[in-house]
Amino acid sequence: MKNRNLILIIFIVAKFVMQYFAIDSGYELHRDEFLHLDLGRHLAFGYTSVPPVTGLISFFIQLLGNSVFWVKFFPALFGALIIYIVWKTVEELNGGLFALILASVCVLLSIFVRINTLYQPNSLDFLLWTLFLFIIIKYLNTGENRWIYFAALVFGLGFLNKYNIAFLILGIIPAFILSKERRILLNKHLYYAAAISLLIILPNLVWQYKNDFPVFNHLQTLSNYQLVNVQRTDFLVEQLQYFMNSFFLIILGLISFFTNPEFKKYRILFFTFIIIIAIYVFLRAKSYYSVGLYPVFIAFGAVYLERLISSGWIRYLRIPVLLIPIGIFIPFAPLILPILTPQEIMEKKELLDKYNITRWEDGELHDLPQDYADMLGWKELAEIVDSALTLVDEKDRTIVHCDNYGQAGAINYYSTELKTEALSMNADYIYWYPLDKFEIKHIILVKGINDTDKNRLKEQPLFENVSLIGEIENKYAREAGTRVYLLQGAKQSVNEILRDEINDAISYR
Repeated sequence: MKNRNLILIIFIVAKFVMQYFAIDSGYELHRDEFLHLDLGRHLAFGYTSVPPVTGLISFFIQLLGNSVFWVKFFPALFGALIIYIVWKTVEELNGGLFALILASVCVLLSIFVRINTLYQPNSLDFLLWTLFLFIIIKYLNTGENRWIYFAALVFGLGFLNKYNIAFLILGIIPAFILSKERRILLNKHLYYAAAISLLIILPNLVWQYKNDFPVFNHLQTLSNYQLVNVQRTDFLVEQLQYFMNSFFLIILGLISFFTNPEFKKYRILFFTFIIIIAIYVFLRAKSYYSVGLYPVFIAFGAVYLERLISSGWIRYLRIPVLLIPIGIFIPFAPLILPILTPQEIMEKKELLDKYNITRWEDGELHDLPQDYADMLGWKELAEIVDSALTLVDEKDRTIVHCDNYGQAGAINYYSTELKTEALSMNADYIYWYPLDKFEIKHIILVKGINDTDKNRLKEQPLFENVSLIGEIENKYAREAGTRVYLLQGAKQSVNEILRDEINDAISYR
């Protein structure tokens, strides 16, 4: 037992070490990370972009110093806890040391390395999916009602983190109905637990109601501009790519529900898997939405394979089997992790294009993967804004007005001269303008290349002086060409103009 615990600790430590070395130092924070961090400055029961848990975690990150170390710590922690739960799942299935190590290696060296490099709700979302499915296994093993309540708590927390977990419920309810476990529908504790979940998520539902359910607008935007470029076949292909070094275990895990008598009672998980994948394919969902399903099936596959190669000469295949996920991951790591510089990526561009790694949400191939391009140019932007701020005497009556949340969040994070928050009509920033706190006299305007009229700004007549300060020159940055203007001496009330624009934008939503 002590040896097993030591091995588990080694995997946990390895996870943290990998996450801090899984990204080249030349990359900065991701545009989404900036938004999520700024949510911590405005705690609420909901946001237009995400439910409230992300804002709460960001609040603690700021208390800890808001450094890159702590920004990256939490996704690494959530990834490490997935390994821990998979380990406990294998133990629950009576797996031995080989199964424990194999499952842990496969989870450690998987798409989770990439996912856990970014501070986004996804890391916690997939952890809670894994925990929820583990709790279902415990319930199927024991029949104890306490596991129903644990599942309710996990779902409630998951819902407050990312609404994606609702699809897990959409899959597991019909799976229960299709099995003999449908008798749970007659269990009063199920409804007590459901009431607890409702109480947990109720503050967010009330917030959604009071704000005209912005989640639906967010989903519509996804459907119109991102999911429209998602092909159903791509969704299925990318499932294989995400776990290419352990897909054989996932397949074995799914087969085991019908070939291993010990796992027959867990067959409900097979139907859950099929239903959820079918829903995602039908909706043309982003391929990573389903990632939280796989860790538990890796555990089943590892235990089943251990049974298959447990006796005779075939048991000597265990070492080669352990080397398979390692041998596949190592050559593919540079293709799925931001460990190469943009220049090194360009040297391998043909290969990355072949695997669609450089295909963005617009459906087109670009120089870098989209996430990588979203991690460049931000410090440069903040430095340009700071140079503009040094030209302003009344910084406390100056706002930084940006085109999008990435620009605003990056300036808030990297600027050293900022006295008020950088803001935008995009995402949640639209609600944070200090229009009732002071009369705006100067604006530092950040305009994306697609929104810039190089000859004349529409805001120019409203100010006594308008000057171009600079633009992002990093050609690999998604924001390359973004310009920064200094607008000095407002000739009329900027507050009233912004107030009308904000009201129109919110009404349009």
